[in-house]
Amino acid sequence: MAKSKKILYSVLLGSTAVFLALIFIFSRKQEDPIPTFKERRGPIALGAEWLNTKNAIEGLLALLRQNPDDRGAMLQLAQAYIQEARVTGDHAYYDKASLELLNKILEKEPGNFDALCCQATVLLSQHHFTEALGVAKKAQAINQHNAFIYGLLCDAYVELGNYEDAVKMADKMISIRPDIRSYSRVSYLREIHGDVRGAIDAMKLAVAAGYPGLEQTAWTRITLGHLYENSGHLDSAEMQYRLALAERPDYAFAIAGLGHTAKAKGDYKTAIIQYEKAKDMITEYSFADELTDLYALDGQKDKAKASAEAVIEMLGPGSGDEDEEGHGHYADRELAYAYIKAGDLDKALEHAKTEYARRPNNIDICETMAWVHYKRGEFSEAGKHITNALRTGAQTPTLLCRAGLIKSKAGDPAAGAALVKKAVEMNPFIDPELKKEALPYLGVR
Repeated sequence: MAKSKKILYSVLLGSTAVFLALIFIFSRKQEDPIPTFKERRGPIALGAEWLNTKNAIEGLLALLRQNPDDRGAMLQLAQAYIQEARVTGDHAYYDKASLELLNKILEKEPGNFDALCCQATVLLSQHHFTEALGVAKKAQAINQHNAFIYGLLCDAYVELGNYEDAVKMADKMISIRPDIRSYSRVSYLREIHGDVRGAIDAMKLAVAAGYPGLEQTAWTRITLGHLYENSGHLDSAEMQYRLALAERPDYAFAIAGLGHTAKAKGDYKTAIIQYEKAKDMITEYSFADELTDLYALDGQKDKAKASAEAVIEMLGPGSGDEDEEGHGHYADRELAYAYIKAGDLDKALEHAKTEYARRPNNIDICETMAWVHYKRGEFSEAGKHITNALRTGAQTPTLLCRAGLIKSKAGDPAAGAALVKKAVEMNPFIDPELKKEALPYLGVR
């Protein structure tokens, strides 16, 4: 009897061990899956590009199922997901997926240069600029002769408001490899420093250096179009948006660009159609944000209110959530503007302050702080921030117009009126609501 109990005990003990082992193995598989892709939707799911991309991704997934430690396949999959985020706008999913893959590589190979570059790229996309700068510096220490790493350093320095070092990095990048990526960064830095003509010239070089039809090339065309818009050249801007569509049909940002030029011309119904079309194609909060303004301009108050709430919902969840390190997306600057439109100025200030605490030297953040304080009637505080926003000599009409309105209210009406006049002369098609607010300072009733 005792012997039978002993045998039964041994069997139970062995079964329990096997059961626990199975649980452990199963839980590891559940906790550590290979991030897969999402099917594209709408027009971007049609055509050879998605078929080729999908086949390539499926091939990489198959390799990883056979050998989960294939770090070459992991890196290529992470790079594919970074590009999918750009194409689909689904950064929340693909940024997280690519970081998971990159973290696995870097756990085993902390000095993997390409993985570090990709990690910095994703962190920049998530607006984790300080962290991205640290990762980019690690990569630079490994390879100081790679152009792309200087582009990442340039981007991080720009976003943190260190424009002097950003210029140095852009100069280094273009000296190593003058291409679409380096010309684009030179263009943006020229724009920041008030050289609009030079910014347009550099962006033309970026477009010419790109391969027609690729997403990156289409993006540079859109950016060139925005530069033309800010200069008041709507026809030139519209031409760039149409060329982008000719080279890359159904490119959502080009469709939105046509919507923006329609808005500038006062054709709000056409603009709404274009933005609604773009919004249905990819995940992009700015399309809904523009629709908020357009519905209001078109007298559709209920739609404007619903759109403003939708923008906040798109940006809000997880914008400050760091429960998963590196997976949160900072969107406080965007939320500050969204809450202004929703009429909640306390929330607008809360988010503006949060972003300002992260990067107080960035001129865009200083402009945001200034505009929130202006809307709250806190003109003295707004004046301090707008002065800092103007320190690089940027000539963006919206910035100049806001600066003029703020200075006029903060006790310097002559300087304020001059800035407002300059802004409207540069771009007569400036945002209708902003222009309406500026009219009294232009001598127009």
